[in-house]
Amino acid sequence: MRHDVRIDIPLLVSVLVLIGLGVVMVYSSSWALAAENHDDALFFLRRQAIFAGTAVVALVVGAAVDPQLYRKWAYPLLGAALVLLFLVLIPGVGPRIGIARRWIAFGAFHIQAGEVAKFALINYLAMSVSKKGPRMSDPAVGVVPHAIIAGTVIGLLLLEPDFGTAAMLTSVTLLMLFVGGVKPRYIGLALAAAVPAGILLVASSPYRLRRVLAFLDPWAHRYDIGYQVTESLMTLGSGGFWGLGLGAGRQKLFFLPAAHTDFIFSVLGEEMGFLGVLFVVCAFAVITVRGVQVALSHRSAFAALLALGLTSSLALQATFNISVALGLVPTKGLTLPFVSYGGSSLIVSAFMAGVLLRLSGEVAPAAEPELEEPTS
Repeated sequence: MRHDVRIDIPLLVSVLVLIGLGVVMVYSSSWALAAENHDDALFFLRRQAIFAGTAVVALVVGAAVDPQLYRKWAYPLLGAALVLLFLVLIPGVGPRIGIARRWIAFGAFHIQAGEVAKFALINYLAMSVSKKGPRMSDPAVGVVPHAIIAGTVIGLLLLEPDFGTAAMLTSVTLLMLFVGGVKPRYIGLALAAAVPAGILLVASSPYRLRRVLAFLDPWAHRYDIGYQVTESLMTLGSGGFWGLGLGAGRQKLFFLPAAHTDFIFSVLGEEMGFLGVLFVVCAFAVITVRGVQVALSHRSAFAALLALGLTSSLALQATFNISVALGLVPTKGLTLPFVSYGGSSLIVSAFMAGVLLRLSGEVAPAAEPELEEPTS
């Protein structure tokens, strides 16, 4: 790492604390399930510890590599992500888990293609938008090619189906295009087109329609389609201000589904109370604020857009997950970054945070303005 790259302590500490908290909460929320299904209460803990160790390595790699390398490799990275998104749809290559094909299996471990696609798409958009500069206001340059590329990635995600990641990447894409110079009216047209498209996607899928009905009135469907939401709300509510104590939660004992993945935030609220919830929200707020500051301060248009895309991706995913646990949005199947069980999400999120660390370290402090390079 270059000697002039500084370490963003608040950002680094927030990420490491969330990763460590995730290992603890995965064990607390999964030991009963692990003992029941695997005859080993430490089954998920051991795997998450391995994932966390690998995530720290990914964090270091992301912080050590010059971001300009990602710019040069934007097209190969995007191509590799598209190949993975196609491969998961092939029976026998992408195992079906529930109703979805989102993973490529390598023995006991699985790679989630959508996680790889996040960084690849964001990196491509940062490269392309920064390269086109003022021409972004021309819809033939700023809208059409990016809509085709992003639409292909998002369409493949919907085929898995992975509606949550598709919706998140749609939001990130629109934000990056808007900041990059696309006229607001084109963003408005895209949003206007997204509404009927979203309605059609929900109406054409029975499981998505059930999720929306459960969101609108979960207590009317307490013991069927609204079960997850109502259990999540009861889990959070039972924690009170101080929580029941780490490991003392009861809803994880086969009441709350996906307690160690999608609804780990609810278990955290039950065991660590409002203070624990506030702590996690503040940690994500630090990551978001530091990422936005980097995007606003970096002299490189590519680096600024990359920081914006990575920050908005992490922030939106955390917001969606927490909102699902609180019953504020329909369930989407998005994990809580750094905290939920799972290797792909944790490792890719840590790598993205590492890239943010590198970009933050390249921003010169206001008190120490950099001297201009002498002209030849």
